[in-house]
Amino acid sequence: MNFQQIFHKLPEVKASAPGRVNLLGEHTDYNDGFVLPTAIPQHTTVLLGFSNDDRHHFYSAQLNEHLAISPAASIPQGFGRYIYGCIQVLEAVGFIIPPLNLFVTSEVPIGAGLSSSAALEVATLRGLRSLLNLDLDDVKIAQLGQQAEIQYAGVNCGILDQMACSLADPQHMLFLDTRTLDRQILPFPSGAEIVVIDSGVARSLASSGYNQRRSECEMAAQHLGVKALRDVSDPQAIEHLPEPIRKRARHVITENNRVLQAATGVSATEFGALMNASHASLRDDYDVSVPALDQLVDILQNTANVFGARLTGAGFGGACVALVKAGNGTAIAETVLNQYNHASQNGHILVA
Repeated sequence: MNFQQIFHKLPEVKASAPGRVNLLGEHTDYNDGFVLPTAIPQHTTVLLGFSNDDRHHFYSAQLNEHLAISPAASIPQGFGRYIYGCIQVLEAVGFIIPPLNLFVTSEVPIGAGLSSSAALEVATLRGLRSLLNLDLDDVKIAQLGQQAEIQYAGVNCGILDQMACSLADPQHMLFLDTRTLDRQILPFPSGAEIVVIDSGVARSLASSGYNQRRSECEMAAQHLGVKALRDVSDPQAIEHLPEPIRKRARHVITENNRVLQAATGVSATEFGALMNASHASLRDDYDVSVPALDQLVDILQNTANVFGARLTGAGFGGACVALVKAGNGTAIAETVLNQYNHASQNGHILVA
């Protein structure tokens, strides 16, 4: 099905946004910290036009789901809440949004930790910017997308995903200070490329421990008398905290330090070691890994020409990312996936 078959007219505009994979800096963004994502080749695309009635109409090609939303409707469930949230946050800042037809198609896998929701939000906001000639820059689009996710999807997220989907590209890393939004486009380590493999274990942030982890970090910052854990750089400074907030704070502090070290331009070997340390910290201190992710990371880390590997995204399932020797990505991904799936898993290659 296409836009014309669903809505019986042609679309006015087309917009898209990529998914993202985070190389380092997991769970640091809502602590005002540092992150190092890159965009992936897969995109979410929206086609937009004007509705013939007083309702918004959203259609997802992947889900074969059609939503009709009246002006007084409650927040829809599923994919519609992200689009509806984008419309609502635009109206909240003074833009007038007429009834719309919106058609979504996406290559970004859902539940893999690659920001399918942020890609949908950024693509929707880009489409609305184009359709209605809205005065929005790419940073503002990211900020509005974040508010849509917080207010209408129930995920108290940081700005990482939306900034990466709005500003990153697949050929570079985006080094971002999530407090100031200062950023740099950086090259990948020399002689390296990335591989992303989905573990086959899906997860939902709103129903996982994501919001709980954020609350624990806020408790740690309060104990330490700082605005956010970003303001602490010495892991020894948190040793007096009660568990589990001591472990949560230790992950955030050491993870920020890993991002800052990587951003100085380290070798592929050094970058890989930082990724390995990040996974151990996410597993042991932040408690967001699961057995399938640990198994996939272990296989990656013990495969020739792999510099390092870790879970990516919030955890509780999803994908793993590895830094590998340039030119070897596809072969490594296939070898690792065969070994992983031999243990009755259901993983698949996303980027290689």
